[in-house]
Amino acid sequence: MPDVLKAPLVVEFPFTRSLGPVQSAFLTGLRERVVLGVRTTDGRTLVPPAEYDPVTAEEIRDLVEVAPTGTVTTWAWNHAPRHGQPLDTPFAWVLVRLDGADTALLHALDAPGPDAVRTGMRVRVRWAAERSGAITDIACFEPYDGGPAQPGGHCGDFADPVTGIVAPARLDYTYTPGRAQTAHLDALAERRIVGERCPSCRKVYVPPRGACPTCGVATSERVEVGPRGTVTTFCIVNIKARGLDIEVPYVYAHIALDGADLALHGRIGGIPYDRVRMGLRVEPVWTEGARHPDHYRPTGEPDADYDTYRELL
Repeated sequence: MPDVLKAPLVVEFPFTRSLGPVQSAFLTGLRERVVLGVRTTDGRTLVPPAEYDPVTAEEIRDLVEVAPTGTVTTWAWNHAPRHGQPLDTPFAWVLVRLDGADTALLHALDAPGPDAVRTGMRVRVRWAAERSGAITDIACFEPYDGGPAQPGGHCGDFADPVTGIVAPARLDYTYTPGRAQTAHLDALAERRIVGERCPSCRKVYVPPRGACPTCGVATSERVEVGPRGTVTTFCIVNIKARGLDIEVPYVYAHIALDGADLALHGRIGGIPYDRVRMGLRVEPVWTEGARHPDHYRPTGEPDADYDTYRELL
């Protein structure tokens, strides 16, 4: 049996969101080295601030400044920092109840080792040298031996408030396609398209999944399909994706390969986008060194009859 493939995979994208008045004031305050919470009707101060009371669901807008000093309520040591985390050396994740607050704020604590961290220890904010109105304006917390700092009583009104943020989202993991898809990918490297047949319903699935999604039984019989196929459905893409060197508009389609009982997706090229249609017969186009088809182009054959692919829409 061939070795099962595995490879590191990174999923990363920027997440853009607007801010309401409470979060806007909180992040603008961080830019100005001010930590703001919000006071509930029963006198609790929430940091970070929420727009609605988590107990009563009542809308809350009463902003109040708290101190940049506080107490660690709980912690966990991070011995191997990852990409994008606050510090690039080992540090502690801590929940800190700032002086004047009734809830705790999650952030990093710069400490020489886990033996230097304890619940109840006093800490203070270390501000970032350059601040833009984001939680990263707090570079981290650091150990502190003094008493509570005195807040300045800021009410949350700022010139040039922050109204939106872009938060990078990133997920790093090792992807393993499994036995069935490993065989499929190995075949693609040889410019062949291979699926698997269900021993019960006899349907051929491409890409293979290792089990029939209809019958729930394991699949092992490999079947070469295509390479030609039929466009079943499609969409016209008008927004250019970051890092994708394809000019818009272009067409992405579901393609039922000859001999397959499941449509796969691929880009359609070699034809104006407004001439792509259901039933169009296509074939794969490979580029040198690629492990999968770059796109599919028309074969010049007559369009397929709708009844031949209607079950694969």
